[in-house]
Amino acid sequence: MGPVVHRRAKVPPSQRLPRRRGQIFLKRVYDPAEPGDGYRVLVDRLWPRGLTRDAARIQAWLKDLAPSEGLRTWYAHDRDRWPEFRRRYRDELASPEKRPALRTLAERGRREAVTLVFAAADPNRNNAVVLKEVLEGILEKRTAGAEAGPPRGGRGGRAGRS
Repeated sequence: MGPVVHRRAKVPPSQRLPRRRGQIFLKRVYDPAEPGDGYRVLVDRLWPRGLTRDAARIQAWLKDLAPSEGLRTWYAHDRDRWPEFRRRYRDELASPEKRPALRTLAERGRREAVTLVFAAADPNRNNAVVLKEVLEGILEKRTAGAEAGPPRGGRGGRAGRS
């Protein structure tokens, strides 16, 4: 069998923005790493074919945040199954044992650039896309809560009572 050949995926314009602190990006693991990638995290359950750990240039491999083996094999990158895959994967990510890792990664994404690295050929329909949406949702909730500030009225919001 010959060498494994990987095509470079076409990156959507929304992912070609200049890298800034506090953002979450997506990138194929086969695309060259760049300084603007920041903290590179592999979010697939399986190690990418034909790639050494040095060549991947990742700082972490969070396979516990990847889809379950059953969900991954069921989906098999079938475009018709994408909507259902998104729903099922979001359900998996909502489990209590995933919350600490999600919060930690989201908080890191608030402080510095984080790039979710994946091996799938389709840059628009893969687990990293769903994970990015979930992480951004966590960040939005935390930002909205921080802007709201503490409850008013002192004494735990029971103003007017003596």
